[in-house]
Amino acid sequence: MYLKKFRFGIHSEKYDGITVTADDLYQPSAGYGFVVEQNRRKQELLKIPEINAGFDTVYWYRNEELTQIRNDDQGCFMEAPAAGIPLIFKADVPRQGNYRVTVTVQAPAGGMENMLLFSGRRRLAYKGSLAAGESFTGTFLTNVCDIIPRGKECIYEDKSIDVAIIADALRITRMQIEEVNCPTLYIAGDSTLTDQNTDYPYFPEASYAGWGQMLGAFLDNDIVVSNHAHSGLTTESFRKEGHYAIVRQYCKPGDFLLIQFGHNDQKLDSLKAAEGYRENLLRYINECRDNRMHPLMVTPVARNSWRGNDGSYNDLLKEYADCCLALGREMDVPVIDLHQRSMEFVTALGLEAAKRFYYPGDFTHSNDYGAYQMARFVTEEILRVCRNHPVNAYAWLADHVTEGFGEWTPPLVIKLPEKPEAYAEMVDPDAAQDLFVDLERRSAALTRAEALDMIIQTARFFRSNVYNDMFVDVVGHEWYAGGVECAYQNGIIPPELCSNNRFYPEQEVKLWEFLVLALNGYKSRKQLPAEEPCQYDGSVPAYGQVFIRAACSLGLLPKGEKVNLNRIISRGEAADICKNFKI
Repeated sequence: MYLKKFRFGIHSEKYDGITVTADDLYQPSAGYGFVVEQNRRKQELLKIPEINAGFDTVYWYRNEELTQIRNDDQGCFMEAPAAGIPLIFKADVPRQGNYRVTVTVQAPAGGMENMLLFSGRRRLAYKGSLAAGESFTGTFLTNVCDIIPRGKECIYEDKSIDVAIIADALRITRMQIEEVNCPTLYIAGDSTLTDQNTDYPYFPEASYAGWGQMLGAFLDNDIVVSNHAHSGLTTESFRKEGHYAIVRQYCKPGDFLLIQFGHNDQKLDSLKAAEGYRENLLRYINECRDNRMHPLMVTPVARNSWRGNDGSYNDLLKEYADCCLALGREMDVPVIDLHQRSMEFVTALGLEAAKRFYYPGDFTHSNDYGAYQMARFVTEEILRVCRNHPVNAYAWLADHVTEGFGEWTPPLVIKLPEKPEAYAEMVDPDAAQDLFVDLERRSAALTRAEALDMIIQTARFFRSNVYNDMFVDVVGHEWYAGGVECAYQNGIIPPELCSNNRFYPEQEVKLWEFLVLALNGYKSRKQLPAEEPCQYDGSVPAYGQVFIRAACSLGLLPKGEKVNLNRIISRGEAADICKNFKI
């Protein structure tokens, strides 16, 4: 079995392992070293988050040298580190598999709070604090496995272990990597549980995270997580795109497959809950058993999704959760009801307070705090569902659940990374282009169908895969039918804009009508500002007055000279209004 030891710093005595100094930057020829901005820029493979530590410099610092590593006879450390800069070390291993990693660090003279240690693709391995001068040795398991990275179509071989430490001025002194044989919990799923990468300087509240990358924090060192969830996947595409083939290649009898889909399945007509979705889950269950693996299903995690018209919670995933629960009973497969636990969590907090656990401006995807909380729910449900299960393997899994690393809650005020004035002119190379309007059609009149599509995108909803015929003039096969269904379900369409069960999707939209629709979508995501009289009072029907006042308060209508609210709005004007929303 493979065993390798590393000692960090400058030492005179002999050592039976490898001595690493601050100058040892990772090179494939050496097979180990620190990863900093300098070698990441030069090595293409170091730029792919999924086969590295999952950290990269925020775009305005991409050409800077933020990571300044020094060493002494106590180890390697970062000199005067800026807050949130990770110390990343990478070491190659001979083969894919499971490894036990032991890391020893030493706190500075002033002690150290909030040390975070991540392994592999940014999976949380330790969270805690150290007293002044205290030495700490932590041991954790990590899985090394091939992967199809985001945006790629082929399998990338991965035979390296990455450790990233975020802390104040600590020294890393030793590390040991040892190959182990233990059960693996493979994860199949979508973006809500994938291993998400993030920028640094690191802000956990502004970092996308899937709960799968936090799951290992609540399991002991007798089982390891191998996360193959990816953004955008369904029960169908997980197989078709080759991700499931990787699991099948490396899994062994006695391993587990944890399955959570639904967020993307519900966007496709072929993957309705009781049809394609159920059939695909059933196939995974049977194949697991054929390979002597143990399947577990997880109901899809809830969104922070509320209706604009009455402020009630909008559960768009219930039928998918119900399908999992029913299939679990039928096939005697444990079902972790994360949907119910997360929905109770969100509704108890309410729309605004729950936002602290989601990536800023997102209502589906967690930040690091939210992912940690969801992983806690998952393991609590594993204890409840599996502890007394007649299949010994599930009871064994429950025995290896831990309490994690204590509470990890977001600050009351979310702090977002701010671009320094010196970099004000720098543009994010990965910024999304205009989703709404091509330049050739900016001056065209906006229709109601197009207006709903813009608003849904702005409020980060998605089109439904089903149209339930609530309007006689909206045909289910039209491109906008799913958008109308989504808007209707989320309370965006005021009944006053409709008559005789008709929505009039091709009707051109007046400025005030667009603002009513847009602010109704806004109200699904944020509270409207307190009502104050404005110069447009009495200019629109009574039901629209609250929205026009809100538009004035939010600066969506100009102050001073009044504009004509009854004129037809262009697609370009509507797109500009949407860009000014701070959702």
